[in-house]
Amino acid sequence: MGAQFDTARHETLADIPWNAGAAHGALERIVDETRAAFTPNGLWPIHPRDADGGSHPRTSLWEGAAGVIWGLDHLARERAASPGPSFSEHLPEVQRRNRRVLESDGWRKALGDAWQTRSWLFGDSGVLFTRWTAASDEAVLEALAENIALNSNDPALELMWGAPGTMLAALALYRSSGDARWVDLYREGARALEAAFTFDEALGADLWTQTLYGRSAQYLGPVHGFAGNAFALFEGRDLLAPEVWASLSKRIARTVRTTAIPGPAGVNWGPLIGWEGIGKILVQHCHGAPGMVNAMAGLDEPIEDLLIGGGDLTWNAGPLAKGANLCHGTAGNGLAFLKLFVRTGDELWLDRARSFAMHAIAQSDAEAADVGHRRFSLWTGDIGLACYLWECLNQTARFPTMDVL
Repeated sequence: MGAQFDTARHETLADIPWNAGAAHGALERIVDETRAAFTPNGLWPIHPRDADGGSHPRTSLWEGAAGVIWGLDHLARERAASPGPSFSEHLPEVQRRNRRVLESDGWRKALGDAWQTRSWLFGDSGVLFTRWTAASDEAVLEALAENIALNSNDPALELMWGAPGTMLAALALYRSSGDARWVDLYREGARALEAAFTFDEALGADLWTQTLYGRSAQYLGPVHGFAGNAFALFEGRDLLAPEVWASLSKRIARTVRTTAIPGPAGVNWGPLIGWEGIGKILVQHCHGAPGMVNAMAGLDEPIEDLLIGGGDLTWNAGPLAKGANLCHGTAGNGLAFLKLFVRTGDELWLDRARSFAMHAIAQSDAEAADVGHRRFSLWTGDIGLACYLWECLNQTARFPTMDVL
C-alpha cells in the first residue's frame, strides 16, 4: 500500500463525529478572525508556512489578499457567514502591490522567457475578476478582457499561469452576462489547447507539455497540467463544436486511464510524466488522486472505476499532515469525496468528506493556536477551509475559483 503514497505525508484520521453546528461555528470563527486581522498597510499577516516567499504581504488570488477577499465576499453572498466587510475596496491597491511583486527581478528570473503578469491564480486576471465580482465596473472588465486575450496562447499551458485559468474567468462572465465577447475569448483559449494536445507515442495517449519556470514538463494535475486543462475544456463544452468535444472527451478519458496507477489502496496518478526517480508520488489536490477526481468528476465518460479508485486511495492515505488547506491539505482532499458523492449519489462519500472536515477543523485550530493567528489565504489557508465546510454543510462540491467564481 505504501508504494502508492508516502505515509510520512499523512496522519491518522481523528475520531470526531460530524457535527453541523460545530462545522458552521468553525466557518464563522475563521471568517471573524480573518476580518479582525486585516490592516490596510499589512493586509493579512504572513503565516510561517508561507514565509519562504519573502516578507511582503501576499496579494494573489492563490495565496494572498485577493483570494481572501474573494473568499470573504463569496461566503457573505452565499449567506454562509454573518454580514461583515470583505475589504474589496482595497483591491486596486492589492493589484498594484501584486504587479510590483511580479515585476521584480526574482519573478522575471523564475519565469524566464515566459514571464508575464496576467495569470489567473498569481497575476492581474484573478485580482481583476475579484474586483468585478465585488463591484461591477466596465473599466475593470475591459482590462480583464485584454488580459484573457493576451493569455490565450501562453506557453505555460496550465491553470495557474496559462490560458485554462483565464478561460474559466471568461466562461463565468459569459454565463452571468450572455455577452458574446466572453465566448470568443473562451474559444480562443480552447483552440490553443486543442492544438497543443498531442499524441505521445511512448505513452499511447495525448498530453500537453508545459513551459513553466524556465523548463518543460508534462504535468498531470489540475493546477499545473493535464487535469486543469481538461477541466477548462469540459466546463465550456457546450461552446465547442459537438464533433470537437466528442473527440476531446474520448482522448481526455484515455489519458486519465493510461496514466492511472492502480494498486491495493486504490488508484493514484503521478505528478508528471517520468516522475519516477525525480520526485515523490503525492496525494493532494495539486498533484495526485484527489486533484484528478476534483478535476475529472464532471467528465461524461465511463471512468467511474478510476474516480472511485482515486477516492479510495485518498481515504486510505488519510488526512494530509501539511494542514487543512485546499491546494495541498485535508480540505482539498475531502473535496474529492464531495465530488464522488455528487457524481454517484453514494452517501459513503459524503460521510468521508465530513470526517475529513472535522479533522481539518482540528488541524486549523491547533495550528492557529501554535502560530498565534490563522493562515490567511484561499488556496493554501483557512478561508479555503471555510469554503470547504460550507460545501460539506450544503452537500455540494464546488472548488473555489474553479467550480465557483
